Amino acid sequence: MQVKNKFSLSFPALSANEGFARGAVAAFAAGLDPTLEEINDIKTSVSEAVTNCIVHAYKSGVGQVYIYCEIIEDDVVKIRIKDKGCGIPDIKQAMEPLYSTIGGERAGLGFAVMQSFSDKIRVSSKVGKGTTVTIYKKIMPRYRING
Repeated sequence: MQVKNKFSLSFPALSANEGFARGAVAAFAAGLDPTLEEINDIKTSVSEAVTNCIVHAYKSGVGQVYIYCEIIEDDVVKIRIKDKGCGIPDIKQAMEPLYSTIGGERAGLGFAVMQSFSDKIRVSSKVGKGTTVTIYKKIMPRYRING
């Protein structure tokens, strides 16, 4: 798969950084001239993935969140969001709507939201090693008629 452009960043897993991550990925994807709906889909998916890192990955302290973003062939934005936290013991169960390990105010819809706002997601995790969520979003080409 040919990579046309890419960037990476890392930041502490703090709630204050979720908006920064969402904005950084959206700004990067803006080069493909996405619609407002496409950019909002990307921002929502990134927000959910980063929030999962902040809330679930590091139970006893603040770790790092890593984002690797690429524009690949066919104008697809590929976003990998990774942590080196506690990992997910059962990915299939974690991806079930309404499943949450903490309960309370958390609705357990993070993965369901990511799936509905992206074209494809992949989740890999190892207990004690961390989790990686890879999100794919195709940006549809725009055709303009110059008048």
